[in-house]
Amino acid sequence: MITEENFIKYLKKGDDKVLNYIVDKYLGTVKTIVHKILYNNKEEIEECINDIFFSIWQNRNKFYGNDQLEFKKWIFKISRYKAIDYYRKINNDFQLEINENIISTDLSPEDNFIIKEKEKETFKMLDSLKDTDKKIFIMKYYLGMKSEEISKILNLTPTAIDNRIYRGKKILRDKVIGG
Repeated sequence: MITEENFIKYLKKGDDKVLNYIVDKYLGTVKTIVHKILYNNKEEIEECINDIFFSIWQNRNKFYGNDQLEFKKWIFKISRYKAIDYYRKINNDFQLEINENIISTDLSPEDNFIIKEKEKETFKMLDSLKDTDKKIFIMKYYLGMKSEEISKILNLTPTAIDNRIYRGKKILRDKVIGG
């Protein structure tokens, strides 16, 4: 029988039963870490959690600790880094979708170049905003979405979206005027 005292021994042996023990024991911890990083993106959260446990199992021979506390720290690190990777992937995919929407084939190469350069400048300025505010600006001004649509995606009220846009515009205006 697998217990807290002997599960590491079973883990190092590669006993399949220990995987169920690990999932039962650490699912709450892993979910908490992933939720803090990926927020309300339910599909990505579930996929990330599954990927974390798969990674723990695949890399079990790389765990060199001998006690439960060291194992918990190891799982914490794996969970955090996997969730951050998923977060980056989500944001990069979002960025690629935007870039594909902006480039026009009806314009001359020079005009497309100018648009790309302005886009780079704009994204540099948007980087000074919080991640949520940056997403709001992209959805509102690049994708042409309404505040109500954005609010449903980000689980905020339309008023909160409008307030964030107002404050974000002020921050960007100060950046342009100031430098």
